Amino acid sequence: MTDRRQQLLDAAIRVLGTRGLRQLTHRAVDAEAGLPEGSTSNQFRTRDALVAGVFGRLVEVETAAWGRLAGQLPPGDVDAFVAVLGGLIRELTTGGRAIVLARHALFIEAAVHPELRREIGAGRERLARWGMPLVAALGSPDPPAHFRMLLSLVDGLLGNQLAYPEEDFDPETAISALLRGLLPR
Repeated sequence: MTDRRQQLLDAAIRVLGTRGLRQLTHRAVDAEAGLPEGSTSNQFRTRDALVAGVFGRLVEVETAAWGRLAGQLPPGDVDAFVAVLGGLIRELTTGGRAIVLARHALFIEAAVHPELRREIGAGRERLARWGMPLVAALGSPDPPAHFRMLLSLVDGLLGNQLAYPEEDFDPETAISALLRGLLPR
């Protein structure tokens, strides 16, 4: 990916994550990126191409975050997994707020755009291929199902914390409870 393309996509994520889907225009991205008008449309001819580019960039950013998570985990250590995943969720609800809000906006858009839904499905499958071994290492008897449940919990925690922030936000308690219910004793 070229530096300019990445700069435009990161600006588009900021627009989407701070102003919403309706405000995601080529002109708004140009302004956010501090580039001349027309820069975004030169890279992404249509709005659909821009949205697809944003989703691809979000997958890159989130995969990197999950990669950092995996690098911090001793295999099979449930307590370490809970602590690291809780830390990632806190990071995403503070400094990564725009990224999560942009992703949620695209998920809602996917409900009415089948092509985006397919891209999101492919992104989730890539994440599952990476994450299921982590869940398996924790002792899960059904890594595919348990990884999907864990992702659903993470998405719910992120959405709730962003929509109505709690000062005493404690994602670790929910993650631990889910894992205690899924993993053999």
